[in-house]
Amino acid sequence: MAKRIIQVEEKVPANLLIPLSIQHMFAMFGASVLVPFLFGINPAIVLFMNGIGTLLFIFITKGKAPAYLGSSFAFIAPANIIIAKFGYPYACGGFVAVGFCGCLLAMIIKKFGTKWIDIVLPSAAMGPVVALIGLELSSSAANTAGILGDNIDPKNGARRFYLKRVDTAQSIKIVLEN
Repeated sequence: MAKRIIQVEEKVPANLLIPLSIQHMFAMFGASVLVPFLFGINPAIVLFMNGIGTLLFIFITKGKAPAYLGSSFAFIAPANIIIAKFGYPYACGGFVAVGFCGCLLAMIIKKFGTKWIDIVLPSAAMGPVVALIGLELSSSAANTAGILGDNIDPKNGARRFYLKRVDTAQSIKIVLEN
């Protein structure tokens, strides 16, 4: 069976829509619950707002790109610094400013298209950057799995590492089969 790439203008076929949406939701769920705890926010509020954001996203894109919009770990370090130095309201202001920057970027992309992105951020440069980020995070993943660092668990570490690999392999298998 020939594999084809679903283009941005196309809707995801129904046989892929549900499993990919569920997989994405589970991938985002950890951040959507952990990030609020780190910032002292009720996770129910964050999940509710994630749902509203997701529904808006699906409505605005006319269902072309189904996604579950959730929290991001990208803001934890800068937000913690701002909260420590200036307080929580300033961090919230930073989140709003980042949201406005995202809207501005979306308007620029709508007006000028996407070809300029390939010039500013060529894939030949971005591939190694993404790989480097993954390699930098690998020690944290290994520590969490209990096979590296202070978190070594001789009884359960190997089993947890194995289960994470089985989970990853199963996710890849599902995507490739569909």
